[in-house]
Amino acid sequence: MEQTNMKKAFLQLHLSVLLAGFTGLFGKLVTLNEATLTWYRLFFSTMILLVFTGLPRVGWKKLLQIAGCGTLLGLHWLLFYSSIKLSNVSIGVVCFASMGFFTSFFEPLIFRKRFSPIETLLALITIAGLVCIFSFDSRYRLGIVVGIVSAAVCSLYATTSKKVSAGVKARTMLLYQMAGGLVGVSALIPIYLQFFPSHQPVVVLPEGANLWWLLSLALFCTVGLYLLQIIVLKKLSAFTVNLTYNLEPCYTILIAFIAFGEARELNASFYVGIGMVVLSVALQSLRTWRKGREVVSKYSLLFSFLLFSYHLENQVGILFNLCLDCTTSKSPINEGR
Repeated sequence: MEQTNMKKAFLQLHLSVLLAGFTGLFGKLVTLNEATLTWYRLFFSTMILLVFTGLPRVGWKKLLQIAGCGTLLGLHWLLFYSSIKLSNVSIGVVCFASMGFFTSFFEPLIFRKRFSPIETLLALITIAGLVCIFSFDSRYRLGIVVGIVSAAVCSLYATTSKKVSAGVKARTMLLYQMAGGLVGVSALIPIYLQFFPSHQPVVVLPEGANLWWLLSLALFCTVGLYLLQIIVLKKLSAFTVNLTYNLEPCYTILIAFIAFGEARELNASFYVGIGMVVLSVALQSLRTWRKGREVVSKYSLLFSFLLFSYHLENQVGILFNLCLDCTTSKSPINEGR
């Protein structure tokens, strides 16, 4: 029975990671600035949850704790979308992979357990991958820094949420997180705009395609995703969940390649970095499997291998096409601009 529950938990975990892979895509498609986008994501998510759950009773102390977690989540979204706007979808989601590094420190501190040198080492592999990505284009360094801060905030959210969610239904937890995040982000936006002024109007009513993208983002990539995440965190460790979320960049980058043609903006060091991120997930899966603490989904390793193979194949194709261009053009560099 326990083994079946763990397999179900990992299936839910990978489904939530797949849904998370679409958040960056929606962030690119919505033409509103990141502050407005984050506010409406929280607003629509709160309204959807209110329709389905009503207003369940929760003690004031627990309510404030949940609302605090929601504010952390809202701040993470604000910085995450800012990172995408300052760089691109691929860079923004890869920076998210540093979350495992921060969790290796936050989880022992919050749950008062011993630090794991192996978990820290695995997280450092991810950081080494990010260092490779840092070097590929100086234009995106501000976006990378903002993306890493976003990952740190998200790690703190996931770890505290695991502790606060004890004894609270997933739907109730998510409703008050979204409502708390809405209030918290409303207070944070004026401060945020002092550091990152927007060239677009902040107070605006979404319409047309923006409205539909926001509703889809709220329903599928917020309510659906975070319900699954809260359920999974009740069964798996925060480190395992957060490290598995390092696969999110792989899903998002595949989508970005297809939708926006971003493969042309990236070079070999980017793919080396992605490979190291995927490697850290595969090693953690193997470690957990051998120790027998949690039943790790075999699909985690399979997805890791297939996605890395795809990236490697894609990069070889890009290099081949570049060589072909060099042999057929007198000025391939100028032609590519």
